[in-house]
Amino acid sequence: MKKKQANKLKILNDPIYGFIQIPNSLIFDIIEHPYFQRLRRITQMGFSNLVYPGANHTRFHHAIGCMHLMQKVITVLRFKQVAISKEEENALYIAILLHDIGHGAFSHALEHSIVNGISHEEISLRFMKELNKEFGGKLTLAIEIFEGKNPRKFLYQLISSQLDIDRLDYLKRDSFYTGVTEGNISSDRLIAMMNIKNDELVLEKKGIYSVEKFLIARRLMYWQVYLHKTGLVAENILVNVLKRAKELAEKGEELYASSSLKYFLQNPITANNFTEKTLEMFSKLDDFDVLSAIKEWVHHKDKVLSLLSKMIVDRKLLRIEIQKNNFEASYIQKKQDYAVKKLQILKEDAHYFVFHQQISNQAYNLKSPILILNKKGQLKDIAKASDQLNIEALTIPVVKHFICYPK
Repeated sequence: MKKKQANKLKILNDPIYGFIQIPNSLIFDIIEHPYFQRLRRITQMGFSNLVYPGANHTRFHHAIGCMHLMQKVITVLRFKQVAISKEEENALYIAILLHDIGHGAFSHALEHSIVNGISHEEISLRFMKELNKEFGGKLTLAIEIFEGKNPRKFLYQLISSQLDIDRLDYLKRDSFYTGVTEGNISSDRLIAMMNIKNDELVLEKKGIYSVEKFLIARRLMYWQVYLHKTGLVAENILVNVLKRAKELAEKGEELYASSSLKYFLQNPITANNFTEKTLEMFSKLDDFDVLSAIKEWVHHKDKVLSLLSKMIVDRKLLRIEIQKNNFEASYIQKKQDYAVKKLQILKEDAHYFVFHQQISNQAYNLKSPILILNKKGQLKDIAKASDQLNIEALTIPVVKHFICYPK
């Protein structure tokens, strides 16, 4: 009997955009690959669901949504007589699909705890190069665009810029799943206003108000969602849990963990020793490994690991204070002394429960401006083209300091 051919031109139903079509069999095969399927097990927003219970969507959702928006962009640009070859079109789909493939469990937590000196962008690139070998060099152009090495600047800008497809999807998607309506941007309107001038991505002047709303929405989403105080505390506790687990594992302490998590706990991982084996182990590591380990670590004999794990599992988090100025050393010391006494821990372990950092948010960066195209064909930075004074204000980074300590 003849083997039945799989139907690779599937349609997915997305709660935000409706039906999303997979454009061709190569894209289908990349989506089907275990590296990409792992994204179903990586939450898009880490521990934001401790604040917004609906925020359980995944990196898989987001990547598929980005591919859909890219299809719309290509249709709009071709309608405006921008030449985009079939190869470039495919490369854009692949680059945007895989732009987040290097994210670890709970998104950024791994980058600050058990994997050091290598960013998720660099890991994404390594995944892409590995897939390129498997797919016989069909990802070469996508990698060139992803790295910003293609002479057509706008191709890279669609993947990574201040008005890229990534932001157009995550703002709308995160707004939808959290229920925070301030982030609900009009991605359709923004895409309809896109154009290319001197090989750069620009927005037609008719879309200026949509860009203003997009920038303000981004600022509001950062303070209301991405940098929400409860989310900040939870993510930092998770980082400390993994740091403590790694510290214990390196001393030879026996810890419950999946084989992939154990690999990262027992071995010091940096950019220099991130081998093919490391990549393979990373591709098997997801949120489930981390959460199942933390549930077991609640009962571990190490008091620090046990207390930190229990905080996450029971959602009994540390208290957080946020202010404009840095905290006085005497105030930090006072909180550490309190933690030692209250939790009955050693003085050298107090930093796991009392820590201070700074956060910053710059909604608009003048170094890579969003350019507005007027009817005369002239280009102007949105900060100067807009009659909204607050767009200029969004270029100033807002820095805040926070301290966490036991209640």
